[in-house]
Amino acid sequence: MSDVLVHDADGVRTIAMNRPEKRNALTQAMYQTMADAVRAADTDDGIGALLITGKGGHFTGGNDLGDFLNNPPANDEAPVFQFLFALLDLGKPVVAAVEGNAVGIGTTMLLHCDLVYVAPSVRLAMPFSDLGLVPEAGSSLLAPRLLGHPKAAEMLMLGMPMGADEAVRFGLANGVVPVEQLEAAAGKAAAALATKPRQAMRHTKELMRGDREHLRDVMRREGQLFGKMLRSPEAKAAFQAFFAKSKG
Repeated sequence: MSDVLVHDADGVRTIAMNRPEKRNALTQAMYQTMADAVRAADTDDGIGALLITGKGGHFTGGNDLGDFLNNPPANDEAPVFQFLFALLDLGKPVVAAVEGNAVGIGTTMLLHCDLVYVAPSVRLAMPFSDLGLVPEAGSSLLAPRLLGHPKAAEMLMLGMPMGADEAVRFGLANGVVPVEQLEAAAGKAAAALATKPRQAMRHTKELMRGDREHLRDVMRREGQLFGKMLRSPEAKAAFQAFFAKSKG
Protein backbone atom coordinates (compact mmCIF):
# COMPACT_ATOMS: atom_id res chain seq x y z
CA MET A 1 0.00 0.00 0.00
CA SER A 2 1.17 3.52 -0.75
CA ASP A 3 2.96 5.61 1.88
CA VAL A 4 0.57 8.46 0.99
CA LEU A 5 -3.14 7.87 0.43
CA VAL A 6 -5.09 10.39 -1.64
CA HIS A 7 -8.86 10.19 -1.74
CA ASP A 8 -11.54 12.56 -3.05
CA ALA A 9 -15.10 12.62 -1.71
CA ASP A 10 -17.78 15.28 -1.17
CA GLY A 11 -15.56 18.01 -2.62
CA VAL A 12 -12.72 17.19 -0.17
CA ARG A 13 -9.32 15.80 -1.07
CA THR A 14 -7.91 13.79 1.83
CA ILE A 15 -4.14 13.34 1.95
CA ALA A 16 -3.16 10.74 4.54
CA MET A 17 0.43 9.94 5.48
CA ASN A 18 0.47 6.16 5.69
CA ARG A 19 3.76 4.80 6.98
CA PRO A 20 2.70 3.78 10.48
CA GLU A 21 5.65 1.46 11.10
CA LYS A 22 7.87 4.59 10.94
CA ARG A 23 5.40 6.95 12.65
CA ASN A 24 4.71 8.36 9.18
CA ALA A 25 8.26 9.70 8.86
CA LEU A 26 8.39 11.56 5.56
CA THR A 27 10.59 10.57 2.63
CA GLN A 28 11.31 12.65 -0.45
CA ALA A 29 8.97 10.37 -2.44
CA MET A 30 6.16 11.07 0.04
CA TYR A 31 6.76 14.82 -0.19
CA GLN A 32 6.56 14.62 -3.98
CA THR A 33 3.29 12.70 -3.87
CA MET A 34 1.80 15.23 -1.45
CA ALA A 35 3.05 18.19 -3.46
CA ASP A 36 1.47 16.78 -6.62
CA ALA A 37 -1.81 16.11 -4.80
CA VAL A 38 -1.96 19.65 -3.39
CA ARG A 39 -1.18 21.31 -6.72
CA ALA A 40 -3.70 19.18 -8.59
CA ALA A 41 -6.39 20.01 -6.02
CA ASP A 42 -5.82 23.72 -6.52
CA THR A 43 -6.81 23.51 -10.18
CA ASP A 44 -9.60 20.94 -9.77
CA ASP A 45 -13.00 22.66 -9.68
CA GLY A 46 -14.44 19.59 -8.02
CA ILE A 47 -12.25 20.03 -4.95
CA GLY A 48 -13.21 22.74 -2.47
CA ALA A 49 -11.03 21.85 0.52
CA LEU A 50 -8.14 19.64 1.66
CA LEU A 51 -7.88 17.41 4.70
CA ILE A 52 -4.42 16.31 5.85
CA THR A 53 -4.06 13.49 8.34
CA GLY A 54 -1.90 10.55 9.34
CA LYS A 55 -2.66 6.86 9.75
CA GLY A 56 -1.68 4.47 12.51
CA GLY A 57 -1.87 6.71 15.57
CA HIS A 58 0.51 9.49 14.53
CA PHE A 59 0.40 12.53 12.28
CA THR A 60 4.10 12.37 11.36
CA GLY A 61 7.39 11.93 13.19
CA GLY A 62 8.94 14.46 10.80
CA ASN A 63 11.58 13.73 8.21
CA ASP A 64 12.90 10.23 7.72
CA LEU A 65 16.43 11.21 8.75
CA GLY A 66 18.17 8.46 6.82
CA ASP A 67 16.39 9.37 3.59
CA PHE A 68 16.83 13.06 4.35
CA LEU A 69 20.61 12.78 4.79
CA ASN A 70 20.95 10.63 1.67
CA ASN A 71 18.85 13.09 -0.35
CA PRO A 72 19.40 16.52 1.24
CA PRO A 73 17.26 19.32 -0.26
CA ALA A 74 19.49 21.42 -2.49
CA ASN A 75 17.09 24.01 -3.93
CA ASP A 76 13.43 24.92 -4.49
CA GLU A 77 13.00 21.87 -6.74
CA ALA A 78 13.54 19.48 -3.83
CA PRO A 79 10.30 17.59 -3.06
CA VAL A 80 10.07 18.96 0.49
CA PHE A 81 10.15 22.54 -0.81
CA GLN A 82 7.72 21.69 -3.61
CA PHE A 83 5.28 20.50 -0.95
CA LEU A 84 5.76 23.56 1.25
CA PHE A 85 5.40 26.03 -1.60
CA ALA A 86 2.35 24.11 -2.87
CA LEU A 87 0.74 24.66 0.54
CA LEU A 88 1.76 28.32 0.47
CA ASP A 89 0.23 28.86 -2.96
CA LEU A 90 -2.93 26.82 -2.40
CA GLY A 91 -6.03 28.97 -2.74
CA LYS A 92 -8.35 26.47 -1.07
CA PRO A 93 -8.87 25.92 2.67
CA VAL A 94 -6.88 23.23 4.45
CA VAL A 95 -8.00 21.27 7.50
CA ALA A 96 -5.71 19.03 9.56
CA ALA A 97 -6.60 16.12 11.84
CA VAL A 98 -3.65 15.52 14.15
CA GLU A 99 -3.00 12.77 16.68
CA GLY A 100 0.09 11.36 18.34
CA ASN A 101 3.43 12.79 17.27
CA ALA A 102 3.59 15.82 15.00
CA VAL A 103 7.31 16.55 14.89
CA GLY A 104 9.22 19.14 12.85
CA ILE A 105 7.33 19.68 9.64
CA GLY A 106 4.47 17.83 11.30
CA THR A 107 3.97 20.98 13.35
CA THR A 108 5.23 23.64 10.95
CA MET A 109 2.82 22.58 8.18
CA LEU A 110 -0.04 23.26 10.62
CA LEU A 111 0.92 26.94 10.49
CA HIS A 112 -0.25 26.86 6.85
CA CYS A 113 -3.57 25.18 7.64
CA ASP A 114 -6.83 27.05 8.16
CA LEU A 115 -8.48 24.71 10.68
CA VAL A 116 -6.67 22.23 12.93
CA TYR A 117 -8.25 19.60 15.17
CA VAL A 118 -6.12 17.58 17.59
CA ALA A 119 -6.56 14.45 19.66
CA PRO A 120 -5.82 14.53 23.40
CA SER A 121 -2.70 12.43 22.70
CA VAL A 122 -1.09 14.97 20.38
CA ARG A 123 2.52 16.03 20.90
CA LEU A 124 3.58 18.99 18.76
CA ALA A 125 7.32 19.63 18.60
CA MET A 126 9.81 21.63 16.52
CA PRO A 127 13.18 20.33 17.80
CA PHE A 128 15.31 21.84 15.03
CA SER A 129 17.88 23.34 17.37
CA ASP A 130 18.43 19.94 19.03
CA LEU A 131 19.58 18.63 15.63
CA GLY A 132 21.82 21.62 14.95
CA LEU A 133 19.33 22.99 12.42
CA VAL A 134 17.12 26.06 11.98
CA PRO A 135 13.33 26.44 11.59
CA GLU A 136 11.67 25.72 8.25
CA ALA A 137 8.34 26.17 6.45
CA GLY A 138 8.21 29.83 7.47
CA SER A 139 7.95 28.89 11.14
CA SER A 140 10.54 31.48 12.18
CA LEU A 141 7.97 34.09 11.09
CA LEU A 142 4.65 32.32 11.61
CA ALA A 143 5.26 30.74 15.03
CA PRO A 144 6.14 34.02 16.83
CA ARG A 145 3.27 35.75 15.04
CA LEU A 146 0.74 33.14 16.15
CA LEU A 147 2.10 31.97 19.50
CA GLY A 148 3.93 35.08 20.66
CA HIS A 149 7.70 35.29 20.90
CA PRO A 150 8.13 33.67 24.35
CA LYS A 151 6.15 30.52 23.46
CA ALA A 152 7.71 30.30 20.00
CA ALA A 153 11.17 30.55 21.60
CA GLU A 154 10.30 27.69 23.95
CA MET A 155 9.42 25.49 20.99
CA LEU A 156 11.97 26.61 18.40
CA MET A 157 14.94 27.28 20.69
CA LEU A 158 14.41 25.01 23.70
CA GLY A 159 12.64 22.33 21.67
CA MET A 160 9.81 22.09 24.20
CA PRO A 161 6.74 20.16 22.96
CA MET A 162 3.16 21.38 23.12
CA GLY A 163 0.14 19.33 24.12
CA ALA A 164 -3.45 19.44 22.93
CA ASP A 165 -4.90 21.93 25.42
CA GLU A 166 -1.97 24.31 24.94
CA ALA A 167 -2.38 24.09 21.16
CA VAL A 168 -5.95 25.37 21.50
CA ARG A 169 -5.02 28.00 24.08
CA PHE A 170 -2.27 29.45 21.89
CA GLY A 171 -4.38 29.37 18.72
CA LEU A 172 -2.56 26.59 16.89
CA ALA A 173 -5.62 24.32 17.01
CA ASN A 174 -9.38 24.88 16.89
CA GLY A 175 -10.35 22.12 19.25
CA VAL A 176 -9.50 18.87 21.01
CA VAL A 177 -11.51 15.91 19.73
CA PRO A 178 -11.57 12.30 21.03
CA VAL A 179 -9.28 10.27 18.80
CA GLU A 180 -12.06 7.97 17.62
CA GLN A 181 -14.00 11.01 16.36
CA LEU A 182 -11.05 13.08 15.12
CA GLU A 183 -10.97 12.35 11.41
CA ALA A 184 -14.77 12.48 11.15
CA ALA A 185 -14.89 15.87 12.89
CA ALA A 186 -12.13 17.31 10.72
CA GLY A 187 -13.73 15.79 7.63
CA LYS A 188 -17.06 17.39 8.52
CA ALA A 189 -15.38 20.80 8.79
CA ALA A 190 -13.60 20.27 5.45
CA ALA A 191 -16.85 19.20 3.78
CA ALA A 192 -18.56 22.35 5.10
CA LEU A 193 -15.77 24.51 3.66
CA ALA A 194 -16.06 22.68 0.34
CA THR A 195 -19.69 23.82 0.00
CA LYS A 196 -18.74 27.49 0.15
CA PRO A 197 -18.40 29.59 -3.03
CA ARG A 198 -14.94 28.81 -4.42
CA GLN A 199 -13.82 32.33 -5.31
CA ALA A 200 -15.07 33.75 -2.01
CA MET A 201 -12.97 31.14 -0.18
CA ARG A 202 -9.91 31.84 -2.33
CA HIS A 203 -10.06 35.61 -1.83
CA THR A 204 -10.81 35.29 1.89
CA LYS A 205 -7.82 33.01 2.37
CA GLU A 206 -5.60 35.40 0.41
CA LEU A 207 -6.69 38.36 2.52
CA MET A 208 -6.18 36.49 5.78
CA ARG A 209 -2.78 35.16 4.75
CA GLY A 210 -1.29 38.61 4.21
CA ASP A 211 2.00 39.16 2.38
CA ARG A 212 2.59 35.79 0.76
CA GLU A 213 5.71 36.89 -1.09
CA HIS A 214 7.37 38.00 2.14
CA LEU A 215 6.60 34.60 3.63
CA ARG A 216 8.02 32.92 0.52
CA ASP A 217 11.24 34.91 0.95
CA VAL A 218 11.44 33.85 4.60
CA MET A 219 10.94 30.20 3.62
CA ARG A 220 13.71 30.45 1.04
CA ARG A 221 16.07 32.06 3.55
CA GLU A 222 15.28 29.35 6.07
CA GLY A 223 15.93 26.73 3.40
CA GLN A 224 19.32 28.20 2.56
CA LEU A 225 20.36 28.27 6.21
CA PHE A 226 18.90 24.82 6.79
CA GLY A 227 21.05 23.38 4.00
CA LYS A 228 24.13 25.16 5.33
CA MET A 229 23.54 23.98 8.89
CA LEU A 230 22.87 20.44 7.69
CA ARG A 231 26.53 20.28 6.62
CA SER A 232 27.84 21.80 9.86
CA PRO A 233 29.82 19.89 12.52
CA GLU A 234 27.06 20.65 15.03
CA ALA A 235 24.39 18.97 12.94
CA LYS A 236 26.61 16.00 12.07
CA ALA A 237 27.31 15.40 15.76
CA ALA A 238 23.61 15.77 16.63
CA PHE A 239 22.56 13.29 13.94
CA GLN A 240 25.22 10.80 15.02
CA ALA A 241 23.93 11.04 18.58
CA PHE A 242 20.35 10.58 17.40
CA PHE A 243 21.15 7.46 15.36
CA ALA A 244 23.24 6.01 18.22
CA LYS A 245 20.34 6.55 20.62
CA SER A 246 17.79 5.03 18.23
CA LYS A 247 19.95 1.92 17.78
CA GLY A 248 20.46 1.62 21.52
